[in-house]
Amino acid sequence: MIHYDLRCASGHEFDGWFKDSVAYEKQAKAGFVQCPVCGGTEVTKQLMAPAIPKKGSSRAKPPESPPAAPPAESRSQAAAGPMPAQVLALLQRMRAEVEKHCDYVGRDFAEEARKIHRGESDARGIYGETTDAEAETLREEGIELARIPWVPRADG
Repeated sequence: MIHYDLRCASGHEFDGWFKDSVAYEKQAKAGFVQCPVCGGTEVTKQLMAPAIPKKGSSRAKPPESPPAAPPAESRSQAAAGPMPAQVLALLQRMRAEVEKHCDYVGRDFAEEARKIHRGESDARGIYGETTDAEAETLREEGIELARIPWVPRADG
């Protein structure tokens, strides 16, 4: 993972984590890197200092581990609050892109994902419904999938 300090065309500064520099470039070019303040997609990386060990230290201190996830009941309570407008707008945009570029397979999602994975069906983006257990089984089988919050469309 790579951490970037970012700035939008309006001067708002924020940060982001990406798999690597190629992932950042792809997401930025596609307009998926957005300012959390104004929603602008004209974003640039800021000059960053590398982690350099102090004199006399042979290695840099390893980065701290992220905090453990809160218990399930805390997560659901935190998610129950109002969603910030920028997050809602981003999720609505993501939904529109998924609906535009992927095939809806409904409750057959797990079955169709397996067919695609085995080469029995054309490789393409799909979306639909699946249970938590089915999603975990797909991951164990080496099938990549992602879940996104499915918010109401922006147009209604």
